[in-house]
Amino acid sequence: MILASKTEIETHTRAGWWGADTIDTRFRANAAATPDRLAVVDPPNRADIDGRAPRRLTYAELADAADRIATAFLAAGMKKDDVLAVQLPNVVELVAVYLAAWRIGLVVTPAPVQWRAHELGDVLEFVGAKAAVTARSIRGHDHATMFESLKPKLPALADIFVIGETQWPAADAARLDAAPKVDANEAATICWTSGTEARPKGVPRSHNHWMIAGLACADAAQLQPGDTVLNPFPLVNMAAIGGCFMPWLLTGGTLVQHHPFDLPVFLKQLVGEKIAYTVAPPAVLSLLLKEEKLMASLDLSAVRSIGSGSAPLAPWMVKTWQEQYGLPIVNIFGSNEGTCLISGAGDVPDPEERAQFFPRFGVKGLEWPAKIAGAIETKLVDIQTGEEVNEPGKAGELLIKGATVFAGYFRAGDGGGPTDAIDKDGFFHTGDVFEIAGAGNRYYRFVERAKDIIIRGGMNISPGEIDGLLAGLPKIKEAAVVGYADPVMGEKICAVAVPAEGESVTLEDIRAHLAKADIAAYKIPERLEIAEALPRNPLGKVLRRQLREMIGA
Repeated sequence: MILASKTEIETHTRAGWWGADTIDTRFRANAAATPDRLAVVDPPNRADIDGRAPRRLTYAELADAADRIATAFLAAGMKKDDVLAVQLPNVVELVAVYLAAWRIGLVVTPAPVQWRAHELGDVLEFVGAKAAVTARSIRGHDHATMFESLKPKLPALADIFVIGETQWPAADAARLDAAPKVDANEAATICWTSGTEARPKGVPRSHNHWMIAGLACADAAQLQPGDTVLNPFPLVNMAAIGGCFMPWLLTGGTLVQHHPFDLPVFLKQLVGEKIAYTVAPPAVLSLLLKEEKLMASLDLSAVRSIGSGSAPLAPWMVKTWQEQYGLPIVNIFGSNEGTCLISGAGDVPDPEERAQFFPRFGVKGLEWPAKIAGAIETKLVDIQTGEEVNEPGKAGELLIKGATVFAGYFRAGDGGGPTDAIDKDGFFHTGDVFEIAGAGNRYYRFVERAKDIIIRGGMNISPGEIDGLLAGLPKIKEAAVVGYADPVMGEKICAVAVPAEGESVTLEDIRAHLAKADIAAYKIPERLEIAEALPRNPLGKVLRRQLREMIGA
């Protein structure tokens, strides 16, 4: 499944942004060069996650594990371009499964561990997944049985592999080497990004798409060969795959896994594993600075930089980390589709400016140290007229094209998302609003998230999906959900409900109703506000900005 036109491949290859290496060939080169180096490390609390003891694998051990799993996939009849669903926590086997799939050209579609039958059944049917890999139990939920219950509804789903129960065969090197060769421009993943639609949109990305994303992050973080990276985000989308996994792959160091986010465990790993780079939510970085005694007890001498994003960064926070602790915070604004704005210390030395501004990469006349700067082109356009915005202070939608940007949504126009996300000139319309700002008009400043996604603990939540489920509650005439600020999770979910005539509704009613739908727990509202009517535009669309005003968010 080639994900770019011949012209695009030739252009990016000639420029040096894309190459012939796949993720598999790069990993095997690392394993051959440093077989005894520590490659991947489990969370120390793994027993609490899936009941298994934590493991630490060298490159040689990880390569063998990946080859054994790949051999099992071939023995099960899987072939190049088949879709493999994976739902695992951040454990060493997750890395091995990904590498195994890419060794033989499978397309991985990863699912957050919080997804339940409601989300999984729809997505697996939509992509035609041929097999799935999961664990028996993750945080007390029986995922293996859940997948088995889905098989009667998913005729394409032939095999379910369960780590710890499936016996992986010995690696068959001859069979693996005889598998069809994989082109770096073919699909490696179909990740899922929430929109205002009920179903998440599938985002196919090629090996080259992931390579350039990893290059951007590794460069901004100033990673060096052999560095140790701590990944605290679910390894299912751009934040973790592009922000941690790919930089690890490109620098040939050690990937330390963390799951779920637990601050004491995170800090123990940060210090004990001598981490060079990690990522953390803005709220966590702000919280730590307020714990001066705790900070004084931490040996952060190995840490070179920390990435953050998904919400605006506080200038005081970025300044304090840099000036008091000598750690530059890298401000990252990215997406599965390939939005790639990164504000690193090399491009924006002033920490307070770095918290607010992103370099206007790919704009003629502006030069930047970042390697990614020449690989993309960006511009702002007026939301109403579509005319290009060049003056400072005027809001416009961010458009981006180039080597990082995907080719379009999976089955776009067939229930998979819009067909016009990429325009005739090759620009991806991000739906995110920025303005030109800063000295010399060299920067973008984020204004608002045009799509009303709720980001709770780093997980994107589609409000439209929850709205649709709430519509089935008899006590409610109409309801909609909206995010509200939370100092720890970033955002939580508030339901605004209009009770049916003669009825009263409680938060417990809403939570019980959604629990019956078997959806992920993080999507269930934690607050309820009652209203006489929902604010709507003339076309009947709920105005979520007004909802936020109604609830005081």
